[in-house]
Formats: sequence, C-alpha cells, structure tokens
Amino acid sequence: MKAVALTQYLPVEKPDSFLDVDLPKPTPTGHDVLISVQAIAVNPVDTKVRAGLGGKQGVVEDEPRVIGWDASGIVDAVGDEVSLFKPGDDVWYAGDITRAGCNSEFQIIDERIVGHKPKSLSHAEAAALPLTTITAYEAFFDRLGIDRDGADRGQSILIIGGGGGVGSIGIQLAKHAGLVVIATASRPETIEWVKELGADHVVNHREDMVAQVRELGMQHVDHVAIFNDMRHWETAVELIRPQGGIVTIDDTNLPMPMDTMKKKAASLHWEFMFARSMHQTPDMIEQHNLLTWVAAEIDADRMRTTVSQVLSPINAANLREAHRLIETGKAKGKIVIEGF
Repeated sequence: MKAVALTQYLPVEKPDSFLDVDLPKPTPTGHDVLISVQAIAVNPVDTKVRAGLGGKQGVVEDEPRVIGWDASGIVDAVGDEVSLFKPGDDVWYAGDITRAGCNSEFQIIDERIVGHKPKSLSHAEAAALPLTTITAYEAFFDRLGIDRDGADRGQSILIIGGGGGVGSIGIQLAKHAGLVVIATASRPETIEWVKELGADHVVNHREDMVAQVRELGMQHVDHVAIFNDMRHWETAVELIRPQGGIVTIDDTNLPMPMDTMKKKAASLHWEFMFARSMHQTPDMIEQHNLLTWVAAEIDADRMRTTVSQVLSPINAANLREAHRLIETGKAKGKIVIEGF
C-alpha cells in the first residue's frame, strides 16, 4: 500500500522530513477494523511528532513510521470480534497515538474509537473534524462537566484560540449546549470565521483580554478553554469565576501560579484525546458514541465542518506543505488532504 512516512524527526523544511513509501497492507484481528483511507487532516500534534519535540529531534527510526490522527474512509475488512461496523461502511476517526497513523492507503484502528461518518459530508469535509471534535467534546462535557443538552444554558465560556481547529468545533459545541461564547481571534479573517461559527463575542488575544471581557459587562466567566498555548494562563485565572473551571490541551513548561486558583476554589482540567485509547480505559467506546452523536447533529444541519483548505493527493509533498501551514500558527479551521 502507498504511505507517507518519516524515517527521521526533522524540520518540515527538510525534503526528507516525509517520504513516499510502499508498505505491506495490514490485516485486522479482534476489535480492529481495516480502513481504506480517503482523506486526512493535519493537526498541531502531527507537527510536534514529526519534529521530534520532547527529545527525539534528529533521531532515526529503524523502520518507516506513519503518523497522522484524523481521517475519513471506508471499512475494508473487520476483525473477528468487531460488532459495530461491516465492510463498506463510511467512517471517521482520530485514532491512537500508540499505533501507526492514517497517512497511508489502509489503516488498522480499534472499532471503539471509530464513528459512522456524517452522511451529509464528503470524506474531505468529514476528515477535518474527528480529533478536534473529540478534544472539544471531552474538554467541555467530560472534563468541565458542562451539560451537553442545555441544562447549563446561559453560562459563559471563554475559548482562547477560537479560530483554530479545536476552537472552531468548540464554538459550535458550546453554542449547542446553550452557552454564551466569547472566542478569541486576532486577524480579520479569523474574527469573521469565529463569528460565522456562532461566537457571541470576539476578543483579541494579542491585546488585554481581561479588559476586553470586562468591557462586555462580565467580571468573570463560568468556564475557560485554553485551546492554543499556556502563555494565557494568568489571564484565564483572572477571568475564571470562583468555583469555575479551566480546561487546557497544551502541555507546558511555563510557570502556572496556583495561588489565585486556590483562593477561588477553581479547578484545572487537562484534556488529552488519546488518553482513552493509550490506556485502554473501560470507557473507550465513548469516543465511538460521541462521534456518532456529532454525526447526527451535522446531518441535522445543527453543526458544520471546519475544513478551510483541501490539498490533493495524499503524498509527501502535500503533507510537508500542510505541516508548514500549521506551523505558521495562522491557519484557520482545518487543512485536509484527500486521495492517494
């Protein structure tokens, strides 16, 4: 099968940071399904893994490594314990960071973290959503404890990084739950983007966010989601209400003073969408369930794809370009690559 792999963890400017390779087609067993990959999306986690952040920069792999954690495709074959899917089903999923990724013609994935693709979306439109959907959904509803179906209607949430991939779907999920959404964006195109997605207010994260939020008549917000990086930590702590909650997806070595958090009895939550598959938690199937729920919401025209750019075909050159665009920090929505 065709695949795009890395053999060394390199900067994206290096021509051999990704290579077009041919690998054996895998065979599914147990709870695994074999997916014929039709489209993939690129996320910041892909760029961090490719670059070897965390101590692997320059390290050479013994065998080509396929990465990538956002895909839409068609079930090609199933293992003997599979009960949720059959060959021919259209599916979407983010995957498991401990296994081979989706930058290949075929991929093995556990059925419990796969969902049925929204019928109203093409594979390219669907591929933009799984990782960011799972991340935002778990951040809001599993970590912060917001009620998905509107019991917390009227509460406020500040989404820092509203124009990115996770923020783009997060705005829609928060609005679905009835929250008042304050999203951050700094460029005209991202400001317009978050407004299109349903943000009630937009503040500029390159300026004083505390002052901007208070100009809206809010001394505090009920929830804060940090969906870019932790340089905004002290702003989040200042704005969170007493007994409110902050959720973040960014690992950091930056200082995180906790004295004000303690005085407010506020809570900090970490969201890592690979945790369930990495640790084989008993509730792994919740990712299948949430992807199925979101697919129904999309098909009912209550949510939309966040794809902003589609490249074709899936090859080393286009993956390098997608990674380069992500690393500029200026991408809005999601970058998708379709077709081998």
